[in-house]
Amino acid sequence: MIIGRVIGNVWATRKDESLNGLKLLVVETIDYGRNQTKEPFVAIDSVGAGIGDQVLVVKGSSARKVLQREDAAVDATVVGIIDEVEVTLQNNS
Repeated sequence: MIIGRVIGNVWATRKDESLNGLKLLVVETIDYGRNQTKEPFVAIDSVGAGIGDQVLVVKGSSARKVLQREDAAVDATVVGIIDEVEVTLQNNS
Protein backbone atom coordinates (compact mmCIF):
# COMPACT_ATOMS: atom_id res chain seq x y z
CA MET A 1 0.00 0.00 0.00
CA ILE A 2 1.00 3.59 -0.59
CA ILE A 3 0.24 6.60 1.59
CA GLY A 4 -0.54 9.67 -0.46
CA ARG A 5 -2.38 12.98 -0.59
CA VAL A 6 -5.07 13.85 -3.12
CA ILE A 7 -3.92 16.94 -5.02
CA GLY A 8 -6.47 17.09 -7.83
CA ASN A 9 -9.24 15.62 -9.94
CA VAL A 10 -9.20 14.34 -13.52
CA TRP A 11 -12.14 14.73 -15.91
CA ALA A 12 -12.05 12.81 -19.17
CA THR A 13 -15.10 12.79 -21.42
CA ARG A 14 -13.41 10.35 -23.82
CA LYS A 15 -11.96 7.28 -22.13
CA ASP A 16 -12.04 3.50 -22.16
CA GLU A 17 -15.50 2.10 -21.39
CA SER A 18 -14.13 0.27 -18.34
CA LEU A 19 -13.56 3.68 -16.68
CA ASN A 20 -17.12 4.95 -17.14
CA GLY A 21 -18.70 5.95 -13.83
CA LEU A 22 -15.39 5.97 -11.94
CA LYS A 23 -13.99 9.09 -10.22
CA LEU A 24 -10.35 9.85 -11.07
CA LEU A 25 -8.03 11.55 -8.58
CA VAL A 26 -4.47 12.88 -8.83
CA VAL A 27 -2.43 11.55 -5.88
CA GLU A 28 1.10 12.39 -4.74
CA THR A 29 3.04 9.97 -2.57
CA ILE A 30 3.84 11.35 0.89
CA ASP A 31 7.59 11.31 1.57
CA TYR A 32 7.81 11.52 5.41
CA GLY A 33 11.27 13.08 5.42
CA ARG A 34 13.11 10.71 3.13
CA ASN A 35 13.58 13.40 0.42
CA GLN A 36 12.62 11.11 -2.44
CA THR A 37 10.72 12.69 -5.34
CA LYS A 38 7.98 10.63 -6.95
CA GLU A 39 5.71 11.67 -9.80
CA PRO A 40 2.02 12.17 -9.02
CA PHE A 41 -0.26 9.46 -10.41
CA VAL A 42 -3.94 8.96 -11.20
CA ALA A 43 -6.01 6.64 -9.02
CA ILE A 44 -9.64 5.56 -9.00
CA ASP A 45 -11.59 6.71 -5.94
CA SER A 46 -13.51 3.92 -4.20
CA VAL A 47 -14.11 5.69 -0.87
CA GLY A 48 -15.22 9.28 -1.56
CA ALA A 49 -11.85 11.02 -1.05
CA GLY A 50 -11.35 14.66 -1.91
CA ILE A 51 -8.57 17.17 -2.47
CA GLY A 52 -6.32 17.44 0.59
CA ASP A 53 -7.22 14.04 2.02
CA GLN A 54 -4.44 11.66 3.05
CA VAL A 55 -5.27 8.31 1.49
CA LEU A 56 -4.26 4.65 1.26
CA VAL A 57 -3.71 3.46 -2.30
CA VAL A 58 -3.26 0.00 -3.76
CA LYS A 59 -1.70 -0.60 -7.16
CA GLY A 60 -1.66 -3.31 -9.80
CA SER A 61 -4.04 -6.26 -9.71
CA SER A 62 -5.16 -5.31 -6.19
CA ALA A 63 -6.48 -2.02 -7.60
CA ARG A 64 -8.79 -3.88 -10.01
CA LYS A 65 -9.80 -6.48 -7.42
CA VAL A 66 -11.11 -3.78 -5.06
CA LEU A 67 -13.40 -2.55 -7.85
CA GLN A 68 -14.44 -6.13 -8.70
CA ARG A 69 -13.67 -5.24 -12.33
CA GLU A 70 -10.80 -7.46 -13.46
CA ASP A 71 -11.12 -6.13 -17.03
CA ALA A 72 -10.86 -2.44 -16.02
CA ALA A 73 -7.94 -0.32 -17.25
CA VAL A 74 -7.00 0.57 -13.66
CA ASP A 75 -3.53 0.60 -12.09
CA ALA A 76 -4.23 2.40 -8.76
CA THR A 77 -7.26 2.66 -6.45
CA VAL A 78 -7.80 4.75 -3.32
CA VAL A 79 -9.03 2.28 -0.68
CA GLY A 80 -8.99 4.38 2.49
CA ILE A 81 -9.02 7.91 3.88
CA ILE A 82 -6.43 8.28 6.64
CA ASP A 83 -7.35 9.97 9.92
CA GLU A 84 -3.85 10.05 11.39
CA VAL A 85 -0.33 8.77 10.68
CA GLU A 86 2.40 8.46 13.30
CA VAL A 87 5.95 8.12 11.98
CA THR A 88 9.19 8.01 13.96
CA LEU A 89 12.17 8.93 11.80
CA GLN A 90 15.53 7.52 12.81
CA ASN A 91 18.68 9.60 12.35
CA ASN A 92 21.27 7.41 10.63
CA SER A 93 24.23 9.72 11.30
